[in-house]
Amino acid sequence: MAAYLIVDVDDLIQRFKARGMSVDLQELSVGLRGGAALAAGVPNASLLRAIAVADWSKYAGAVPDPQTVFRATGYDLCEAKSREHLHDIIHLTYFAYDPDPIDELILATTSRDLLPLVRRIKTTRASRIRLWGAEDVLVGTEFANEVIFQPLEAVLGIQTKNVSLYIDFENIAISLSEHGFVVNLDTLITSLVAKARSYGQVIKMSAYAPWGQRGALPPLVDHNGREIADEAPTRLLLANIDPVFNLPGKNSADVRIARDVLVDISHSESADVIILASGDRDFNDVLNSVMQRGKTVILWGVRGSMSRQLTNHPSLTIEYIEDFTPLQTHQSLSSAPVNAQAQSAEVFVPSQWSSVVIQFDRLAMLNNTDVLMTSDLIERLVALGVVISRQRGEDLIEQALSLGILQRLNSQGAIMLNGVSPIVEKTRVITEAIRRRVGNTLKVRGWQYVNYGFLLKGLEMERDLMRPGMNIDDQWRSQWIDALVREGVLQRDLVSHRLNPDDLVPVIRLPDGEDEDGLATRPQPSPASSTTPSYGFSPEVAYARANAPTADRLVGDKWLMLTPQQLAEIDPNAAEMTVRIIVSVEQFTSFRNFAWCPLGSLHKRLKPFDINMAFQRAVEYLQANNVVFVGEYQNPQSPYSTKGISVVTTSAYACEVLALRDNVVRLLLHLFDRALPITLARIREEAPGLQQPDLWLSIMEMENVLQPVAGRSGVYSLFRTHHTVKQVAGDPPPSNA
Repeated sequence: MAAYLIVDVDDLIQRFKARGMSVDLQELSVGLRGGAALAAGVPNASLLRAIAVADWSKYAGAVPDPQTVFRATGYDLCEAKSREHLHDIIHLTYFAYDPDPIDELILATTSRDLLPLVRRIKTTRASRIRLWGAEDVLVGTEFANEVIFQPLEAVLGIQTKNVSLYIDFENIAISLSEHGFVVNLDTLITSLVAKARSYGQVIKMSAYAPWGQRGALPPLVDHNGREIADEAPTRLLLANIDPVFNLPGKNSADVRIARDVLVDISHSESADVIILASGDRDFNDVLNSVMQRGKTVILWGVRGSMSRQLTNHPSLTIEYIEDFTPLQTHQSLSSAPVNAQAQSAEVFVPSQWSSVVIQFDRLAMLNNTDVLMTSDLIERLVALGVVISRQRGEDLIEQALSLGILQRLNSQGAIMLNGVSPIVEKTRVITEAIRRRVGNTLKVRGWQYVNYGFLLKGLEMERDLMRPGMNIDDQWRSQWIDALVREGVLQRDLVSHRLNPDDLVPVIRLPDGEDEDGLATRPQPSPASSTTPSYGFSPEVAYARANAPTADRLVGDKWLMLTPQQLAEIDPNAAEMTVRIIVSVEQFTSFRNFAWCPLGSLHKRLKPFDINMAFQRAVEYLQANNVVFVGEYQNPQSPYSTKGISVVTTSAYACEVLALRDNVVRLLLHLFDRALPITLARIREEAPGLQQPDLWLSIMEMENVLQPVAGRSGVYSLFRTHHTVKQVAGDPPPSNA
């Protein structure tokens, strides 16, 4: 029986090294030969002809010397200087003049360089050919159905290392963009996943960024330059990467990643290799903790954006993303030919490019010009929340120039829209068609607003939108209506349903002071005549909110649609502070019968718990979600206005917090009535379902509902005559007699 084992030594050593696996060459050579003899069914290994092929000169001086190891373990050594002719060298040396057919051929390699041997050697009718490698390279070849693939690690019993990948996506995307690279999301995902798998079996991949937060990331594009930021979480999930949300800014991502890494490595089945894609120096302490547990740490970053503290770390493996990812630069993208056919086939959805076009046109109309200064456009984009900072705005404008959406007129920053750009032309057509449809409907029918569903049906028949990639379905039309609301082109309100006043329905109208062409025609309404819904506010407060300066109305837009539970996950300090604020403001206003609480006094009161500006973030969150209102109030004790805060007691979150506060007070009353000591342990025992009992104990102490018992640490007494306690207990009001 003729059986052969051919070991591609160069390929195996390179594969093991790339995956961070330390393999004993002596054990490898013996294991391969013994495993091949067993697979071929020969009585002993001496009846198997083993051939080790390599460019042996590469290993001169290596310890141990691969040539010596394979010779000592019974292999024939074959010299191959060029991999291009690898199969020719082996065929001529061992098979060209051998008339006997082969019963068993085993190729130990993950390269396709040896596959041509399968067609060139003589085999018996019952012969078997196997490929032992790190991955199946037979897929897509003519040999896929006749050559048996077996994972090399399984054959040798080698334990593959587990890998966890943590991607600080915001840091990486911004760094790539600042260095002139286009952030092609699909290319980036493919490269990061492939590189991670080269180190072993990937058991976890997470990407941290402010997903869905408008303007927080530089534009993410596909191969056609189409902006796909809204699709990013879905595309990541398809690649088995978990898109983890965090608020914009490096601190939010750093804290979340650091926490996840430390929690993950504390488990017994944690990964052997930790890969962190970020260049932030704040991870230095975390990475030291990981290495102290014996883990291999690999850091991926962008050259020129990595902290020196990390690049100089002696125990870190540093790899640069641009070295293993085929990235395009903005310059190369601008010079690439536009694939008009591919663009026309794509569904044209709103993007950051649409925002640039719309805001350019609106600002140009205000100034009665076709040319703007870059700084003026960036200022408008920042004010409207299209981007979160001037730096992100500059980056967005540069990419728009690269894609031909904008044209630079001179070195002083003068720019104009490129009217022949498909993005500009389509955005203008859609914007004008939808605005015209709303304006004409209001004018012809004499309505104050257009029902959302009515508008969707009307747009379905809009002739100007009947073009490839446009007016696909109600979802497409809804996306564009929502986008124009965000851009300030349209205004969306909630009004009572005509048949059920308790049910609110969405409606669309033109912004106050504009007609269907975007021109100012109407004066601003007075508070008495304002039709803006109050959503639980008094008419004066509702009017103040609706007519506040743009910058004030946009405060906290990044917190919109973020549930309290999500806030607690990404910013626990701010989440706890929101509970303290609601309780404190409600107690202050109800006790004094005031409509508002001085914001400065509230901050001073809660300052002991203000960790890393949690108070400011909590107020922004509550304000953005209509849980509190912050405004200027006339102070009866001062000739000047005072900034105050009031709780919107009709909001769901305020109701939930205050109801929970009342339940805690009832529990304290229960302990008081039974003469039981009030301690944290007792509260946990009496109310096992109460979440964060320590937080509530702290709140009750801060609000003077509880007072520490002198000389007894951790024991409290209930202030039974406290205003809130009496209110919850249902005590009758004091007599005026």
